[in-house]
Amino acid sequence: MASCIGIEMSSAVPLIEFRDIKKAFVEKVVLNGVNCSFFEGEITTIIGKSGVGKSVFLKHIVGLLEPDAGEILINGVPISKKTTDAMREFRSKVSYMFQSNALFDSMTVFDNIALPLVEMRAYSKEEIRERVFLRARQLELNEVLEKYPAQISGGMQKRAALARALVTNPKVVLFDEPTAGLDPLRKNAVFSMVHHYQKRFGFTGIIVSHDIPDVFYISDRVAILNNGKIIFEGTPIELEQADNPEIKMFIEGEFGLIDKLTGLYTEVELEKAMQNALEIAGVKGTEVAIALFSLGNLEEVDEHVGHIASHKIFQCLAGAIMDFFGQNAVAGRTGTNEIVAVIDEMQDKKGSGAEEILMQFGDMLRSRPFLKKESYPRVCKNFSIRASIGKFKRNVPCDVIINGLRRQLVDIASLKCPKNLYKGENRQ
Repeated sequence: MASCIGIEMSSAVPLIEFRDIKKAFVEKVVLNGVNCSFFEGEITTIIGKSGVGKSVFLKHIVGLLEPDAGEILINGVPISKKTTDAMREFRSKVSYMFQSNALFDSMTVFDNIALPLVEMRAYSKEEIRERVFLRARQLELNEVLEKYPAQISGGMQKRAALARALVTNPKVVLFDEPTAGLDPLRKNAVFSMVHHYQKRFGFTGIIVSHDIPDVFYISDRVAILNNGKIIFEGTPIELEQADNPEIKMFIEGEFGLIDKLTGLYTEVELEKAMQNALEIAGVKGTEVAIALFSLGNLEEVDEHVGHIASHKIFQCLAGAIMDFFGQNAVAGRTGTNEIVAVIDEMQDKKGSGAEEILMQFGDMLRSRPFLKKESYPRVCKNFSIRASIGKFKRNVPCDVIINGLRRQLVDIASLKCPKNLYKGENRQ
């Protein structure tokens, strides 16, 4: 799953790799020996100051620019050794979401989304119509297809631009400053959208952004471009734990984006969902399975390891819950370190008892990278995951359910750090 701590790469060979890439315009050197790798199914964010060449970087990937020196490899093979047809095939799988959406005002939303397919001249009108309607349904744009960009909201315009980028079923999607000029609320909405649809469609995302640190919450890897070179490449956690003062300045800023990126309900939404499930169960004469999950020591992880680490750990736990209990489960945050999940009765693990279900879930958690010490290269902090499950009938208040589950919490998984990996001291 994208955006989780220590995500395991699908292949040791990068999908795209830059080796000593150089690019200059007249006497201005923009890229001066760039080395960087992009792995399939991941989101990699390129950050750096304005004017350092981030967009030039993207244009090399899409083929709009060619390097003066160095090599770009696709699946381990240099472009220079690929046939023209092979490169045409690869680049047909690369899509681009422009900074300002770049929707044509004189064209309907339908025609804007369809444009890449029309330009390919490889699809019938019926095939184009089917593809556009599919993406429109997936991005909730059905009702505005006949409208013009000026007639829809800014959020819908972003979704329309993404639908156009995805309509060709791309393998790689490039995002050039997707939140430029937006206020904080709309920035968060765009990042949430990118995160959600990358998980849904599985494309490889490469983002150029200056929105630090918010963009880190949807990134599997980060590359810092400075003075024509990549001065850092690694996970957001490795970035946060880096000692280099030049690197540290790139992670300053205010923190946001928590629940939208975990996919969790708010407390109010969760309470409504719980009440609704209990009401339905009352009518059916059944019970509702509800689980509580608690991350111990999360505040200490936040303090000693970092903000990004604590948010990522919580995000990974939320993703694991949805993976294990199924997408029909409803989960929400009830505190800084708690998640409550209403478990669909069909996902009740074939009648297994609560203890067995928790053991199964704990086994799955222990296989996840965020519970492995290798994911924390320099600073580590022990933490535990506790859980409880119960079955409840109609008319039991939500706060009574949650408090009851808190009293039944048991340890199901934990991270144990090496004793010498706490800021260089023998402390836990």
